[in-house]
Parts: sequence; C-alpha cells; structure tokens
Amino acid sequence: MRDEILSYHEMCNLENTNALQKGMNYRFNPNYSVILMSQKNNAPYNDKIFSDGITIEYEGHDIPKTSGIDNPKNFDQQKFTKNNSLTENGKFVQAVEKYKNGMSIAEIVRVYEKIYPGIWSDKGFFILKDYKYIIEHGRQVYKFILQETDYELEGDKIIKDVLKPRTRIIPSNVKKEVWKRDGGKCVLCGSKDELHFDHDVPFSKGGTSIDASNVRILCARHNLAKSDKIE
Repeated sequence: MRDEILSYHEMCNLENTNALQKGMNYRFNPNYSVILMSQKNNAPYNDKIFSDGITIEYEGHDIPKTSGIDNPKNFDQQKFTKNNSLTENGKFVQAVEKYKNGMSIAEIVRVYEKIYPGIWSDKGFFILKDYKYIIEHGRQVYKFILQETDYELEGDKIIKDVLKPRTRIIPSNVKKEVWKRDGGKCVLCGSKDELHFDHDVPFSKGGTSIDASNVRILCARHNLAKSDKIE
C-alpha cells in the first residue's frame, strides 16, 4: 500500500537487506530497481515532485568521494566509471534508452522518501520514463523522470492492479507537518505500528494532497476499513 510509513529497519526488511546505502539501486530486486529520495533542505540532491502530483524528477548521483576527489559537486555526474563500466546513472540511462527504442518495457522503480531521520515513506512503484542531462550550477547533472503506476507487489511478483485508482503524491512538507501534528501515531486508535499517510477525502473523490488538513495518519487496520467503506 502506497505511503506506508516505515523505519529504516523496516524499509531494509522489505528489500531483504541489512542496509540500503546507495540512493540509486538498479535492479536491487530482480523485478525492479530502488531509489531513495529526499526533499529536505539539506538533501545532497535536488529531487522534486511535479505539480501534476504523479511525476517525480530524481537527480542522478555524483562521483563517489572514494574516487579521491575533495568535492564531487565540482564535477559532472558520470555515466561510466574509470573502468568503463556503467555507473548507477548509466544503468538508469540505458534502461530509458532501451524503453524508448522499443527494446524493453519501462523499468519499474520502487521509491522510498526520507521524511525525518529514521522515518521513511514507501511511495510505491513508478516507471522510469525519461532522463535529461543538463547544466545545473555550472556542471552536467542527470535528471530522471518517473511516473506513478498502478503496479503492486504480490509476494515476489509485480502485478498490475486494475482496481487501484491513481492518487496524487502527498508532498514532503505536508507529510512532515502531518507527522508532527498527529504525533507519529494513528489518529483513530493511537497505534504506532503499520502506519500510513491517508487522504481524509480521497483524491479520486476531489480531496486534496497539498493541504495537511486533508491528510492524516492511520494504522493499516483503519486504513483498510476506510477503503472497504469507500468501495
């Protein structure tokens, strides 16, 4: 379920790993890739959500500091390593080019967003639609375009959920405000486990995602009970 609230440990457990140390993880899972995004003011990369509410622009990654350089921000983001193998940027670029050339379907990407230290949101599955390589702050950087999809994970398989309505992405600043306001617990029962950011009035029925007054924290039980009533 999208917008599930997770600890770092829970996020790693979902991906069957002890640690997710990179922001870009091409085919971390055999069925999909994983990215970690953040829109915090001090975030190392400039990720953003478009005004349409279903599209993410994710910035590619810099040369690693282990390369012996003092400040990676002074160098162009790279497609290849010194050994001429693809960087994570390069792997995502290659996936886009294969998709656009009709050689494969669009890469499926699971997106996690950092809300507060140790607090993450599972934004669900997106497809990798396009990329740009542009000049920003005097250097070349990659910008990857991802669009929300109706894919879901069932066991270890990706399935298309034809009944799943598209829901506008809840902006990070709204999530932070709601987390603080609701005290990090379900507003109906006080539970602190299996939490989700929930639209009080669903986006599909005219509810807004950009106002904290229409977003609240629910536990999985109350979230599902609400969904059953709506359907």
